Amino acid sequence: MKIISSNKKAYFNYEIHDTFEAGMVLNGDEVKSIRANSINITDAFAVMQKGEMQLLNCYIAPYRNAYSKEDYSRRTRTLLMHRREIVKLVGEVAKKGLTLIPTKVYFNERGYIKIELGLAKHKKMGDKKEVLKERDLKRETLRDIKIRLK
Repeated sequence: MKIISSNKKAYFNYEIHDTFEAGMVLNGDEVKSIRANSINITDAFAVMQKGEMQLLNCYIAPYRNAYSKEDYSRRTRTLLMHRREIVKLVGEVAKKGLTLIPTKVYFNERGYIKIELGLAKHKKMGDKKEVLKERDLKRETLRDIKIRLK
């Protein structure tokens, strides 16, 4: 599995409960652009539209050597998932007020581009500050242990 892009802000801004794998419907030029690491998923999210899962606001840069010069960089892309997974996700999102956030885009073992979606709940500002405090305390304790071992 080769990771193409990851959404580091998703783990800071959201509390991720569960993750799901989905395929993406892409054009040939988009695939070449993704292979060149020209994808950004930081502002993207997934919703249910017209009976399908759709990925919104995902930026894939236009491929430089493409024949067509039309700009479809932020178009809505269909996600490929099993019907049971879609029904489960829609129920979770509607019932608990959760959102679907892409956490990473990668190539699987067969060479297909996959996207990992996280079932997430937005963190409040206090929760974010608490995480930062814990991280600082952990860093300080590790620093103290290093000093004592010397």
